[in-house]
Amino acid sequence: MCTILFAYKTHPEYDFIFLGNRDEFRKRPSKEAHFWQTHPSVLAGIDLEKGGTWTGVSKEGRIAFLTNHRDGSIPEKNRVSRGNLTRDFLTGDMSPLNYLKDIQNKREDYDPFNLVVASQDELYFYSNIENKISILEPGVYGLSNAFLDTPWYKVEKAKNRFMDLLDTDFSVDQLFEILSDTEKPPVEELPDTGVSLEWEKTLSSICIDTPEYGTQFKTVMLFDNNKKVQFHEKIYDNKGSWNDNNSIFNIY
Repeated sequence: MCTILFAYKTHPEYDFIFLGNRDEFRKRPSKEAHFWQTHPSVLAGIDLEKGGTWTGVSKEGRIAFLTNHRDGSIPEKNRVSRGNLTRDFLTGDMSPLNYLKDIQNKREDYDPFNLVVASQDELYFYSNIENKISILEPGVYGLSNAFLDTPWYKVEKAKNRFMDLLDTDFSVDQLFEILSDTEKPPVEELPDTGVSLEWEKTLSSICIDTPEYGTQFKTVMLFDNNKKVQFHEKIYDNKGSWNDNNSIFNIY
């Protein structure tokens, strides 16, 4: 996923609120979020090319999501799929901290990534480029393809709109509106991640829309104080339309 916002223990009704876009090449096959046959408590999509996932939640209250860390100076070697990082946490039983310590020991097996994992009571961030495990305190966070809360234009714009909504009786549709913003920033506000200027422009909007590459999934998750989870997903059908996929369940 390439633009993510989340609010942790900052809202009177919801302990955790998640908004995220997964951006990918249009031809890469993926399956929408569903409860997995092999792990019935896990709700997540599946990357059909490599078998991992980009974000998901379990009925045990485990949460995991990641982005690629974009740095053109670091050659990608396509080692172990980064989607395994989220998949293995969701399907396992290690604590977030112990899981990240294990991943830290194997960090060179993966191309650059940013990973957030959580249980019902703990939330952690880790990047194998920064190589620092951080516990996250209650707050509002933004993540794209740099470190957590790096002030890219689209991250700051989305985060500010999100924070404004948190003080209102917001709707799920309003959260999706944030994820649907296709505005590109002025050239002088583009990040320099070592890719071409044209590619920086393409990747600079919250929602990306080109024939070959773009936002494939938009996800909103709401975890309320009574352990009820609302999972809302919009899926791009490569014909210009978005299809809805929704689930509601309780955490054990």
